[in-house]
Amino acid sequence: MTSKASPPPADAPPRRPALRLAEAVYEKLRDDIFAFRLLPGDRFAENDVAERLQVSRTPVREALMRLQSEGLVRGYFRNGWEVVPIDFSRFAALYDLREMIELHAVRRICAASAASNPARAALLEEAGTVWRVTPAERLSDGLAVAALDERFHLALVAAAGNPETDAVYRQVTDHIRIMRRLDFAYGDCIGDTYDEHIAILDAIAAGDAAHAGALAERHIQDSHAVVQQITIDRLEQVRTEMAQHPSPAPARRKRFG
Repeated sequence: MTSKASPPPADAPPRRPALRLAEAVYEKLRDDIFAFRLLPGDRFAENDVAERLQVSRTPVREALMRLQSEGLVRGYFRNGWEVVPIDFSRFAALYDLREMIELHAVRRICAASAASNPARAALLEEAGTVWRVTPAERLSDGLAVAALDERFHLALVAAAGNPETDAVYRQVTDHIRIMRRLDFAYGDCIGDTYDEHIAILDAIAAGDAAHAGALAERHIQDSHAVVQQITIDRLEQVRTEMAQHPSPAPARRKRFG
């Protein structure tokens, strides 16, 4: 005779709503960072966020731990949290690493025939479905296209079939995400992204490693140059606005006012 599982205690806290709350706090803080409502170097406490968003500290802590794993914030023992300052030299090194990994992946993918490399065929088919669309079908939401762009490049590296390289590339992607998304949020790159991805796919389909590599290299280098300038411009704009309209709130809370 099979025994029935005991029902949870009547006073047990509902886990799913708690997860949704942590997700909502995460998305709010992430958006504040991407929009520079929270500036690089800003310091704050969990209580500040909890008070501002009218939630308990538990979902705030869960959200901050997730943001820390993505390299967007960092915590200090008994001394609050900080939005990670932007280090342009570090980002330049990460973009160099990204370029090396992607160019290696392109060469590996093009070296094998479509018949002997199912991952290449899957990449061409799946990425083609997303990017080979009519102008009227192209997405216009910058952050939505940013997510698709990230997925495209992850799939490109994964198709090379080296799980260790794939793991390193995912870490690089996490570290540069804040800068890459600035290009889509404040730049004018959506149309170019569609066109350039299609061109890269065409070169891979033709097995032309040299051309595919050159296209990927230019795509990455142009993106890096643009996002660096956007970051500088946005920081200057926000700081100018803050100087013209200073907040009366205490310094550590001003970014949540």
